[in-house]
Amino acid sequence: MSGFFTSRLFFVSLALVVIAATLPLYVSGYVLGLLTVAFYFGVFAMAWDLLFGFAGEVNFGPTFLIGVGAYTAGILNNQFGWSVYLCILLGALASVIAGLVLALPALRVRGPYFGLTTLVAVLMLQNFIVVFADLTGGEIGLTIPDVITINAGANYWIALGFMTISAAILYGLSQSPIGLVLQASGQDPVQAGALGFNIVKHKLAAFIVSAFFSGLSGALLVFYFGTASVGTVVDVAVGVNVIVSAVLGGRRTVLGAALGAIFLIVAGEFLRPTGELATFIVSAVALLVVLFFPGGFLGAALSREARS
Repeated sequence: MSGFFTSRLFFVSLALVVIAATLPLYVSGYVLGLLTVAFYFGVFAMAWDLLFGFAGEVNFGPTFLIGVGAYTAGILNNQFGWSVYLCILLGALASVIAGLVLALPALRVRGPYFGLTTLVAVLMLQNFIVVFADLTGGEIGLTIPDVITINAGANYWIALGFMTISAAILYGLSQSPIGLVLQASGQDPVQAGALGFNIVKHKLAAFIVSAFFSGLSGALLVFYFGTASVGTVVDVAVGVNVIVSAVLGGRRTVLGAALGAIFLIVAGEFLRPTGELATFIVSAVALLVVLFFPGGFLGAALSREARS
């Protein structure tokens, strides 16, 4: 990890963060709003990459953890009027607890069965939201009385700071002994277990960390939107975007996942005038990246740097 602070990746990342921090000084509120959402999705993608990219688990249900954090925070603010920051903290805690409940049975199975378990959890959460509409707002959505701030620049800086801190923590974990064990277990769980590593314990730790950052980011996002709905935080399509973001940016890079999320959100908005063609173009780009650059944007750049 110490070598990272002298690497080209560190200085490029630092320069990008510094440049990004100055954007509110000269860009419109519309662009800031778009990037604010992209930054939160960047955290979603990085948290997902820690579990899938390194631990090798096929997780089709990232929106379960996101949705639990988002709806818990929103309901507490809507029903009891608790402060925004307390609701955000409790939303992240609820996501961790839900992640533990999901992980304990899910980690007992492997491969597609793990992915199917997480996908069923998303569908169950969607059904809960619809059935208990008096509490959750149902299909219409949950109105949240309070927001963090109405200032576009402040919201942008909060999202940028949160993504930067999350990236530092998640990347640090991925390069720590825990991350190395997760990577070994993802490549060959039998051999890693034979070496004496407790694979389930490390995967459970990754699941908890992923749940915390997913829930925290989901809670922050709904207090930015001022509303929570199935379409914004729990829909399967949202989870697909998170997964595609991580693949585009580069699996097992963590930082690349944030890059992929920003690209996906910005490209989707830029192509919106093309209507339904926008989805086709973005999907085609994602397919080309998977076929010709399996390591994603950042993975390809790092490989080129290593060769040079």
